[in-house]
Amino acid sequence: MQDSAIWTEKYRPIKFDEIIGQDKIVERTKAFVIQKNMPNLLFAGPPGVGKSTLSLVIAKELYGASWRDNFLELNASDDRGIDIVRHTIKDFSRTKALANVPFKIIFLDECDSLTKEAQQALRRTMENYTNVTRFILSCNYSSKIIDPIISRCSVFRFKPIVKEDIKKIINLIEKSEKLKISEGAKDSLINLSSGDVRKLQNILQMVSATQKDISEKSLYEILGQATPKEIQECLIFAIKGDFLKARDKLLDTMLRYGLSGIDIIKQIQKQIWELNIKDEQKLKLIDKCAEIEFRMVEGSDEFVQLEALLSNFIPSKS
Repeated sequence: MQDSAIWTEKYRPIKFDEIIGQDKIVERTKAFVIQKNMPNLLFAGPPGVGKSTLSLVIAKELYGASWRDNFLELNASDDRGIDIVRHTIKDFSRTKALANVPFKIIFLDECDSLTKEAQQALRRTMENYTNVTRFILSCNYSSKIIDPIISRCSVFRFKPIVKEDIKKIINLIEKSEKLKISEGAKDSLINLSSGDVRKLQNILQMVSATQKDISEKSLYEILGQATPKEIQECLIFAIKGDFLKARDKLLDTMLRYGLSGIDIIKQIQKQIWELNIKDEQKLKLIDKCAEIEFRMVEGSDEFVQLEALLSNFIPSKS
């Protein structure tokens, strides 16, 4: 029977030892599990860096086979209002754990989506049921969480997974799925994922559906993105003063890959740092990218704006 599992779940760690990256955070939370006692936790950081995974591992290691009976997982972006706190969370909080651990766990994902009123109600619930319930709160932006909740939690700040650890995950999937990934493709996967393991796994599953031998070129073709080399060539034409060639190359690349103006400007911004120009010029061009992207978001014609951006790469003759 063919394996139908999505890779983000198939390769999700189920033990502390299987987690790659966030070593210090894993070490501290593992100590809580060994002691069978922990404070309320707040996990803050970008998507795909292990916040949800670590929460599930804590529950599985703490409760064993009965973890589902003692662990409530909610997504605050689905239920943002005060009713979710007054009913679902409070009802689960007031009952004792069905295990040899004195408390249950409520995992509230994306809690920065909760309204201020819901956060105030949650703060009170955290106080009232601290003897029988502990909370693990997960968010992308801790600045959106009210101070009274932050003060009641041990805060752990997750970072994007570093390149070395991303490469370990790529090698693990390559071996398990019997893929052949070139070194160039691995480097591109590291850059494309930007430290987001979930994004990496989704890209690999999509690409491996049509081929097992993955090169850098085939990777970008399947993803529908221009290669860094093509963007670089376009910018070099502009720096050399050949505006027409730069414009034609850029438009051809956009049409060939079906890229929007926002897509292409994000790739241009990355490639600016690779150009052989002064750092001062790079900073000015990055600033211009931000301005042009803002104009596009506000509704300006993307082709006109991209031409305006390219004109800034042309060296002045003064």
